[in-house]
Amino acid sequence: MADFPDIVEASLRARFVSLGVKPEEVEEQFIRGAGAGGQKINKTSSTVVLRHRPTGVEVRCQRERSQSVNRLLAWSELAGKLEWRRAEAANQKQAARELSRRQTRQKSRGQKVRMIEAKKHRAKHKSSRGRVSGDE
Repeated sequence: MADFPDIVEASLRARFVSLGVKPEEVEEQFIRGAGAGGQKINKTSSTVVLRHRPTGVEVRCQRERSQSVNRLLAWSELAGKLEWRRAEAANQKQAARELSRRQTRQKSRGQKVRMIEAKKHRAKHKSSRGRVSGDE
């Protein structure tokens, strides 16, 4: 069984374990960077790309010149994104439960009174309309 890279510290490993992420689910690549930096950026593979296969979440880190620092930053960013996705899913479930609760709860007495008044008001408007001649 694969294990997390040595660069990933214990607190970060604990975050991945709590998320249920296994090390073999994460694909790690080192590629040459792009952008400003001249010849150096074109020769060294300091950019780190991490991809969590089951969810498809991808992180690309090229903030620092050092590959090892970028690697650590990428792992922590991946953990953050996965935690955010989990929290967002939980928030959506909670919002769906709240919406269902609001839609199915019984109306209060005041709401019922206002609804009846609105219906009476609308009925008065409709009753004042006359029939169009020739429609009988």
